[in-house]
Amino acid sequence: MSANPPVRTPEDAHSSLVNPPLEVHDLTVAYHKRPVLWDIDFSIPKGVLVGVVGPNGAGKSTLIKAILGMVPLASGWVQTFGRPVKQMRQQIGYVPQRESVDWDFPTNALDVVLMGLYGKLGWFRRPGRAERERAHHCLEQVDMADYANRQISQLSGGQQQRVFLARALAQHADLYLMDEPFAGVDAATEKAIVRILSDLRSEGRTVIVVHHDLQTVNEYFDWCILLNMRQIAVGPTAEMFTEENLRRTYGGRLTIVSRIADEVAKQAPRGLR
Repeated sequence: MSANPPVRTPEDAHSSLVNPPLEVHDLTVAYHKRPVLWDIDFSIPKGVLVGVVGPNGAGKSTLIKAILGMVPLASGWVQTFGRPVKQMRQQIGYVPQRESVDWDFPTNALDVVLMGLYGKLGWFRRPGRAERERAHHCLEQVDMADYANRQISQLSGGQQQRVFLARALAQHADLYLMDEPFAGVDAATEKAIVRILSDLRSEGRTVIVVHHDLQTVNEYFDWCILLNMRQIAVGPTAEMFTEENLRRTYGGRLTIVSRIADEVAKQAPRGLR
């Protein structure tokens, strides 16, 4: 049974200065009584870009789903801005893995982006002119305005990912969770996503990204979470993305770790430009 979060005052509950965008405490997730994540415990400050890094099967996507309440917790609790996630849905944007989406669903790019506004509109109020203009603006931000009326099944993988990023932007959230947004995209799309992440950070928003390319962690993220079913390290990339922590995270996968560790040693973390 999940532990209860601490009792907070009403003033604390409404103050983003007091309450961080995300707190995860003693989180454990189990499938068929087999733990896939356990003893996860961290707090993420406002206005940082966080990369979630670890080998395949480490529980990275499960962590994102657990934070969102999409999978049950065996123990622990999650809070966003000092409140349970279910009370703060409108402040959270989510970009799922592209492979988890039914791209044959008969809808166009603009309608997908408009779906990001339903949380504020409610399901029984139709989007009006203001909402459609906002959706078009979000498509412009990801260079997809010319594809607004294109069926999503007719878009390339990179274009589909841009549309889902535009949907998240339409939510105008304070906390974004993105599950492998760079997977399978071309260089132009990756550059566009990096630009959007930088803009979100500049606006004081917090973005947590499941990421696989270890060679770009230093460049893209201020903070990192190193994960392999257990929490290995959480904190500023400059302090946590080290050879020792990489070896603890990836275990026997020494070839790739050694290569990345050499790169880490050669250059200081630069942060997202």
